[in-house]
Amino acid sequence: MNIFYLTMELIIAFFLLFILVKILGKKIINQITPFTFIAAIVLGELLGNTLYDKKAGIFYLIYSMVLWSLLLLIAEYLGQKSLKLRLLFEGKPSVLIRNGIVNREQLKKNRMNINQLQSLLRQSETFSIREVAYCYLEANGAISIMKKSPYQKTTQEDFHKSPKQVHIPVTIIRDGELLSDELGDIGREEEWLMVQLKIHNVTDVRNVFIAEWLENDGMFVQTFDEV
Repeated sequence: MNIFYLTMELIIAFFLLFILVKILGKKIINQITPFTFIAAIVLGELLGNTLYDKKAGIFYLIYSMVLWSLLLLIAEYLGQKSLKLRLLFEGKPSVLIRNGIVNREQLKKNRMNINQLQSLLRQSETFSIREVAYCYLEANGAISIMKKSPYQKTTQEDFHKSPKQVHIPVTIIRDGELLSDELGDIGREEEWLMVQLKIHNVTDVRNVFIAEWLENDGMFVQTFDEV
């Protein structure tokens, strides 16, 4: 292969990748999902095969990378516009521990065993399941933990206070769409939700950017007008 020709292809590929990351943002690196992981692998394969295929020229290199990048941008745009597509592309967090109880069904669903769960907890500086109130397995494979009250980091306000029950915030509305499953998880109905929204001067679910319920703290509501 001609060294000059290979050099030109590498320079073009470098700048195309730079532009792609700039356009897609940091999400493709810091918040990688199964979809973006596969997309990045395919992009790498396209780049490598095109660079070292003697029959493929600079035009094929530019065309393949631009087309693949365009498809990623379309998928990203559709995910922003549609909650259902966003769940399809990004996935949904799984509750591995709820109220201190390990959810064995969720472990099986995510093809995990108790040893792997304990390993992930230790990596998050949690060395006993008894410390955990809630544990979520995020779409990118990381875990998010809310510890029980006695094991949380203390502040000055916590001294001389008795331990209290820990509650997890539940998102009920996202991007103007009602999340019926989450509403059912907290044992509430749509009539109750509408009463809560009216307290915040909201009469239509479609006007809500995000609504989050936290036991003992009430409803947090942000409309599209406030975004």
